Amino acid sequence: QVQLVESGGGLVQAGGSLRLSCAVSGSISSINAMGWYRQAFGKQRELVARIASGGSTNYADSVKGRFTISRDGAKDTVYLQMNSLKPEDTAVYYCSAQGVRRIGALGRLDYWGQGTQVTVSS
Repeated sequence: QVQLVESGGGLVQAGGSLRLSCAVSGSISSINAMGWYRQAFGKQRELVARIASGGSTNYADSVKGRFTISRDGAKDTVYLQMNSLKPEDTAVYYCSAQGVRRIGALGRLDYWGQGTQVTVSS
């Protein structure tokens, strides 16, 4: 059973910072990419940041220069450092592990975490 456990969400004032963490567990052989997505109330889920196994990253235009994604491959953990937060960053943030191969398995699957709430007050 693959599990993604997220932590680090909360309430912060505009201009503040938060760091999200997501740890993947479950007899993992390899993961192609990990990412953070968010879904604000009444809106569709959108990509925030993604990091591939080779280290390449991509970000939503709205967070470039403010958010940084990083990954600890040895721990199968991904982080999202969020600085200069804005009220429009308020959303539920979801961790995603993409192209996960479990030990002994042939195929790859994608997995999602339960989500963590980030609220930025003005």
